[in-house]
Amino acid sequence: MAELSVNSYFDNQVKSIALENNEGVSTVGVMAVGEYEFGTSQREYMTVVSGMLTVKLPGSEGWVEFKQNETFIVEANQSFGVKVNEQTAYHCRYE
Repeated sequence: MAELSVNSYFDNQVKSIALENNEGVSTVGVMAVGEYEFGTSQREYMTVVSGMLTVKLPGSEGWVEFKQNETFIVEANQSFGVKVNEQTAYHCRYE
């Protein structure tokens, strides 16, 4: 069994724990209030677990709100912006 990998980004404002199981590779994490820019190396399915994320998807001019149990997809080798107005938990699955 692989060890869990803990990651921290943006001066500890975003933290995640990576895991690998029968469903593939995932991370679960939390984001503090702030604005962040993320890059992808593979397709990501990001689901809000608790709270809300306001997201600017690649190629989009506008921002879209994603609430609890809502998912957005970002293709590989893209970047996307995130605004967090309250501490928010997420699950990210990679393909």
